[in-house]
Amino acid sequence: MINKRHKWCFSFATRTKAERQGELPAPPGYSSSLGQVHADSCRETDANLIVKKSWDIALAPLKQIPMNLFIMYMAGNSISIFPIMMIGMLFLRIVKALLTIQSTFKLIEGGQALLQKAVYLFGNIVCLSLALYKCQSMGLLPTYASDWLDFVQPQERMEYGGGGFIL
Repeated sequence: MINKRHKWCFSFATRTKAERQGELPAPPGYSSSLGQVHADSCRETDANLIVKKSWDIALAPLKQIPMNLFIMYMAGNSISIFPIMMIGMLFLRIVKALLTIQSTFKLIEGGQALLQKAVYLFGNIVCLSLALYKCQSMGLLPTYASDWLDFVQPQERMEYGGGGFIL
């Protein structure tokens, strides 16, 4: 039998890599000198992308503030399951961000890393203060002595107002 090779049959085992590269011409428009210039511009672009990504990471907590304010507004001040879950998730997200701050700071690189870290920390502190304000407005924070001590009587209202009249 005659071993007939097909038109589209390649045997990579018989030829070396150098032999395969030697028989292929360069593609149209290819210049080996342009490759070096492109590599240098890619390094500059990569550095810019790293700084941009680092700023995105640093500004992420500050970008969450408007959404957190909207969620706090929509949840209301009543003590029920929905507002409690919203406040719980807000606290949980902030605590997770503060516990993983070392791994987050490993991602931040560049000459502005210290400023970016400060912005990230400031954004998380602002989100934490919003969550504490919401808890205080719902009456969940113990702010009076009667909240801590059983024998101290809570403050009583001296007057009640309604419709512009003192009752």
